[in-house]
Amino acid sequence: MIFIFQKMGKYIWSVVFSLVIKALGAITDLLLPFLLAYMIDEVLLVVTPTDHLMLYYIGILMLVIAILGWVFNVYANRLAEKTASSAVADVRGELFYKIEHLSAKHVDQITTTSLISRVTSDTYNLYSMIGSLQRLGIRAPMLLIGGIVMAFFMDPLLTLVMVALLPFITVIVWYYTKKGRPLYTDIQEQVDKLIRTLRENITGVRVIRALSMTDYEQQRFSNENAKTVKKEVKATMTMNKIKPLIDIVMNVGLVTVLVFGAYRVAEGTTKVGQILALITYFTLILNAMTSITRIFIQISRASASAGRILEVLNLESTMLDGTEEIIKSDTPHVTFDHVYFSYHEKEDHLEDIDFKLYEGQTLGIIGSTGSGKTTLISLLMRFYDPKNGAIKVYGQDIRTLKRDSLRKHIGLVLQNDLVFSETISENISFYRKDVDEFEVDLAKEIAQASFIDSMPDQKNYKISQRGTNISGGQRQRVLIARAVAGKPKLLILDDASSALDYQTDRNLRKAIEKHLKQTTKIIVAQRIASIKDADLILYIEDGKIKAKGTHDELKKSSPEYQVLVEHQLGEEAL
Repeated sequence: MIFIFQKMGKYIWSVVFSLVIKALGAITDLLLPFLLAYMIDEVLLVVTPTDHLMLYYIGILMLVIAILGWVFNVYANRLAEKTASSAVADVRGELFYKIEHLSAKHVDQITTTSLISRVTSDTYNLYSMIGSLQRLGIRAPMLLIGGIVMAFFMDPLLTLVMVALLPFITVIVWYYTKKGRPLYTDIQEQVDKLIRTLRENITGVRVIRALSMTDYEQQRFSNENAKTVKKEVKATMTMNKIKPLIDIVMNVGLVTVLVFGAYRVAEGTTKVGQILALITYFTLILNAMTSITRIFIQISRASASAGRILEVLNLESTMLDGTEEIIKSDTPHVTFDHVYFSYHEKEDHLEDIDFKLYEGQTLGIIGSTGSGKTTLISLLMRFYDPKNGAIKVYGQDIRTLKRDSLRKHIGLVLQNDLVFSETISENISFYRKDVDEFEVDLAKEIAQASFIDSMPDQKNYKISQRGTNISGGQRQRVLIARAVAGKPKLLILDDASSALDYQTDRNLRKAIEKHLKQTTKIIVAQRIASIKDADLILYIEDGKIKAKGTHDELKKSSPEYQVLVEHQLGEEAL
């Protein structure tokens, strides 16, 4: 709750104004029963024309008060919703910024689907609670306390009956609220699983249909959906026990008030109008307790969500940002100095990776699936830090460099990279200030993306979500164009030409060599043809460098590389 109040602090004056207006609305509700009792007991007992005029005056006054109460409540509710929306928007923004700067290790631990759930459903729970807290947080207590005070003013004895019920109600609310919070935490964790299943199905819908697994996936989703419903029902049933129990207690009190009230009217110690007012106040108190119960239910749900949000916001990065800018020197452009790395701090996924690459040179990396090629690239991008050893750019340990400085230095295409639902030109420029139309056209030429000229609207052609309206090869060329558009000092292509035919791949490498001579290139590939001209080739297996050298050197020294050459290049390798 402290976290929520801190986020509302920015809007303190709006909150205060909303609560004041809400309090005025509550006061109008408390005045009406009092005026009703006065009208019945003091005005209707006489029949003179003057008193009839007073009756009209009181009726008009009650009407004005009722209208004012309605206006106050409507305005306060609108202001409360606006404040809640703004406060939660700030939380979403802060949460999104934190997620953008989380280390890859933390993202792996929390999972992408859980992060999505925290930004969406968890923040919505905060929104609902903040809105309710402003709408009912002052109104309900005022109606509760004010109702008791006004009732006590009319008949202290009967009011004591209502007051005696409050400890029982307090115990009921406290007990079930305490039980509810862990249930809501379970719900949010199950929602994470439901979103993950939904995301996998939407992303992989073509594969699912191609393999005729639609029925299976429907059943899998139904199972997760049923688990979510079960947890929702359990939490709802637990928390919904509060209102019926409170209703029982309050109705017992109401019956008691009516019975004793009838005796007191018969004895002449109280009046009919007062009894009617007492019943109205009792109803207001009952509704106030119901509202307070609703607030506690939403607080339980919001507290569980706030805990999940704080879990992300309070994560301390194990990868501290460096303070230095990249300084060009005559030392090797990229150095891996006996690097070791493990994802889970158990077995090593990379062992003793050691090589040097000078500016303008090309490094080729080849190996079987799962050998650690992409992991090596992730370390160079500083998505992770090595367990032992050092990675250097121009002799500077990348852990001492500002991450933005390092990553702006690099143009990267990953094997499963993403195109955005924007135009082709916007995908290539990616809103970088230093990438103008000329750079976009040059990048298109280097990436062999001449297909753009035949597209409707050409560079202004809108790519659909996940690039479903262009082919795999076209998507890869757009991604390569994006990487080279900023003229990076270091270009990394991680299996970026797998969807390209041999001729296009060859033309791409020639264009890169022609236009980016001073750029250092790292090419991860499955095809030897893509890396055979590299200045240095690493053959990686099980996270280790099995062999390194030029293409000709490896043909002579590495049996594993020889097998690849024979299988892929045939007679050309002999």
